[in-house]
Amino acid sequence: MEFGPDVRVERLTRYIFSAPSWPRSLAILIVLGLLIDAATYRAGPEFFLIGTLGFTVPALVAFLLTVPLVGVSGRHITWNRSALLALTCTVLSVILSLSPVLVFGRDLFPTLYAGALGLVFGLRLLVLVAVADYRITRMVLPAFIQGAAGIAVGAWFFTPGFVPYALLLQGVFGLGFVSLIWLIERPLKRAFQISGLNFLNTFIAHLTDGSKKMEDFFREIGEEVYVPEVSLFFSRDSGRDVLFTVPNVHPGPMGDVGGGNLPRLLHDTFPEETLVAHGCATHDFNLVSESEIEKIACAVEASREGLTFSGTASRPVRVVSGSVAILCQRFGDALLMVSTRSPERTEDLDYSIGMAIMAEGRGSFSHVAFVDAHNCMTSVGSPVLPATRIATEYIAAAHEGFAVARDLPAEPLAIGVSHVRVPFSREQGFGSLGVQVLATEVGGKKAAYVLVDGNNMAQGVRERLLAVVLEFVDEAEIMTTDTHTVNTVSGKNPVGYVVPAKEIVPYVEQAVTEAVADLAPARVGAATASCEGIVVFGSQRVSQLASTVNAMLAFIAPISFMILVLAFLLSVFAYLVLQ
Repeated sequence: MEFGPDVRVERLTRYIFSAPSWPRSLAILIVLGLLIDAATYRAGPEFFLIGTLGFTVPALVAFLLTVPLVGVSGRHITWNRSALLALTCTVLSVILSLSPVLVFGRDLFPTLYAGALGLVFGLRLLVLVAVADYRITRMVLPAFIQGAAGIAVGAWFFTPGFVPYALLLQGVFGLGFVSLIWLIERPLKRAFQISGLNFLNTFIAHLTDGSKKMEDFFREIGEEVYVPEVSLFFSRDSGRDVLFTVPNVHPGPMGDVGGGNLPRLLHDTFPEETLVAHGCATHDFNLVSESEIEKIACAVEASREGLTFSGTASRPVRVVSGSVAILCQRFGDALLMVSTRSPERTEDLDYSIGMAIMAEGRGSFSHVAFVDAHNCMTSVGSPVLPATRIATEYIAAAHEGFAVARDLPAEPLAIGVSHVRVPFSREQGFGSLGVQVLATEVGGKKAAYVLVDGNNMAQGVRERLLAVVLEFVDEAEIMTTDTHTVNTVSGKNPVGYVVPAKEIVPYVEQAVTEAVADLAPARVGAATASCEGIVVFGSQRVSQLASTVNAMLAFIAPISFMILVLAFLLSVFAYLVLQ
């Protein structure tokens, strides 16, 4: 499952780029026009200044008018994108109208120029409905601007028959690209009753200004789920109380959209120092809206009622099965299990795997908090699914952990906690929570649960940090929250990918030493909250969306080619008829 359809779609993000600054695009436009003027002057005075008047001026007009015309519909396109679109269309029209002239002679230039203007109109229409407003009727005028200016210039340069022919080609290419847009929209419309181009509009709006309108789409395809959330409530007479909670929903899909900032929002909800670990959930369990987090917080708060506290715990113990290692520690009648496959890829675990482990564990413990440490990324891969070899290793390791932890003696518990902010940004792979550490001491054995607010870790970083932590405690594990605030375009931005591990070490070391220094006798109570009616993407919905998009991508190229060929054939036919 390393390269499923969702991974193939994620790889398309490498084609997303930021438009260059508009002065740079305009400078290229002006230089291109002057170069064409110089070339046509040497060829003769017939089409002198066609470079500036026929190519540069229409592009400048389109650059200046596209932004306000798009704004009339209540949508937005940046000046940088407007300039880049004008430049791209100009380069394309230069290639299509001037290159054949070198072979067939200048008499064909007016016809080729009219055809290039028609193609420019179609291309601008396609781009504008994708990046600005999916409603075609509202983008026709902004798309037509460059072609209209070019037709006006052609009316001055060429014979009177040029204008009707050029307008006819605007219609031909426009209808061709409208057909292409309809075909692009059709699969998602039929499968999910959503507009793919509208979704693309909102995605670009999210990248541009942080818009959360994508949540409306997610809610349309979402479904309600009922998931458990296990929480450990630590209380102390001296020192801050601590909440360690394990949601079984996914902190995605991206940025602050949906549940992307789940760890931070839950942390800020409760009075205790709250550590929000990563449970068993894939992107199918992404929250459709940030508002769904409130339901989770309410469920956790309600689970406090009737808590029974215990002042004892077991010493930490690590069990291994195949590639899976689990750090286990019993707190009262509850069991905390932190799993990892590092240095092998440690990725999202399907919800059903976590539920199977928790169900088995409840034969010996009242509550089982099972954490996916999510601490080793080797590539952007698909999640761990039931009945796979890796899934059976997780279940076997958990079974071993239950047997071992059940027989460990209960001894007095002490805990310490720390929270260290880091000077690294989301773009560098760090969420706003930084580094949190829960330290425990039982029977003279210290353990540290280090939680970094990030989406996975680069391979080897966990081992580097763990070696430092083990200088202060007897057992430890490094976890990430899997926050997707660090992901706005690509799913690959793990801790240690941009910032080297050696720069992270001082903050982890500070957090561990502060937590150990904070150790004090504590009591712990555990509860399993029932988070009801949480609206998430839905079972297999991400795979279905990815499969649909992949199918669309497979036929877009050949259909686009066929439509362009048909448009050019109709252009030739119209030329012959009008002669």
